[in-house]
Amino acid sequence: MSNSATHDQRIATMTFSSVYPHYIAKVEKKGRSQEELHQVIEWLTGFDGQKIQALIHEKVSFESFFEQATLHPDAYLITGTICGYRIEDIENPLTRQVRYLDKLVDELAKGRALEKILRKS
Repeated sequence: MSNSATHDQRIATMTFSSVYPHYIAKVEKKGRSQEELHQVIEWLTGFDGQKIQALIHEKVSFESFFEQATLHPDAYLITGTICGYRIEDIENPLTRQVRYLDKLVDELAKGRALEKILRKS
């Protein structure tokens, strides 16, 4: 799927710190914890809780966030739709990575077991 260049640029410049509170609210509203959210983020990016807090404090863009990340080798197993887009069809690598994160947070909020969220090939 090809998004418009404007859409991809908007995602690239959006700050992780502006979205993170929404992730917290979404998972906590459904009875999940911040620690579980951090587990999901750490699985995808390699960032521990301390690094996540540092990135929030630095107000890094998603582009910088994922440049610093070491994406999990099984991240390609994250498929399905999120925000109306089929993840595996997204052509822009950064947009696809952001949607990976969105999908994992969504699955956590929907009550999916961590063992299933943290995919294994």
